[in-house]
Amino acid sequence: MKFSDFHPIVNAVYFAVVIGVTIFSMSPYFLVLSLSGAFIYSLVLKGKKAMKQNISIVFITLVIMTGINALFTHNGETVLFYIRHNRITMEAVFFGIASSVMLSSVIILFDCFHVIMSEEKLIYLFGRIAPVFGLMVSMIFRFVPLLRCRFKEIQMGQACMGRNAQTGVIWKIRQLLKELSILIAWSLEASIESADSMAARGYGLPGRSSFHLFKITVQDVILLIIVGVCGGITVAGCIFGRTTMQYYPKLLVPAMAWKDIICISSFGILVFMPSVIEYIGGHKWER
Repeated sequence: MKFSDFHPIVNAVYFAVVIGVTIFSMSPYFLVLSLSGAFIYSLVLKGKKAMKQNISIVFITLVIMTGINALFTHNGETVLFYIRHNRITMEAVFFGIASSVMLSSVIILFDCFHVIMSEEKLIYLFGRIAPVFGLMVSMIFRFVPLLRCRFKEIQMGQACMGRNAQTGVIWKIRQLLKELSILIAWSLEASIESADSMAARGYGLPGRSSFHLFKITVQDVILLIIVGVCGGITVAGCIFGRTTMQYYPKLLVPAMAWKDIICISSFGILVFMPSVIEYIGGHKWER
């Protein structure tokens, strides 16, 4: 049992709730939970190779956003030091750190979304409601990996023809431009063929039926109820300001009331739910 084996509606609702709450959260409790859950689930999906990628994302966003916010935002009453008469405040630094954690969590969550939500699931979700939008989204997610594979194939073909033996910067630039030209021509030709093929098969016409293997089961309903309850509590807390924090003019850590504990617990269940499902499924398979 894997989280990707559940119905596409369950996967889409889950990522919509988690990513949406993360975007509108600046409380350290929610940010830490979101980053931890996204980081762990990314490791579960991609293995150890995701460790370096995630650490790079967190480090780059942390340095850039913290530095930009500290240099260009001078609000806050706690001055750390001055740079050419510009105040560097503690509040601005902490706000930059929180923003970088939020952005890193969203990027990693979208990376997990790209792995879970395949082209078939996206077309199933939007094929009848908005067929053009569903096709466009699925092609966008497929476009970058497809271009990489084609570019490697072009380079291998050029190498077999002996066109990579020469040296020199100018020659390498000319060879790279030639390979890019081949890649663009190949991609445009394939796009025209795909469009003609889909038009011939009646894609997007009213009354057109489509084949899929997705069926809602009892497990899907149970998980959708859990996501709905936990997500509803978290969204309600987000609406009533339980996921925010005051950074300016003075840093104030929000007090923990029973409503905050319920909201944080519900969000914690949400963010760690896919990793727990993957662990339970793997444990049952090993047994």
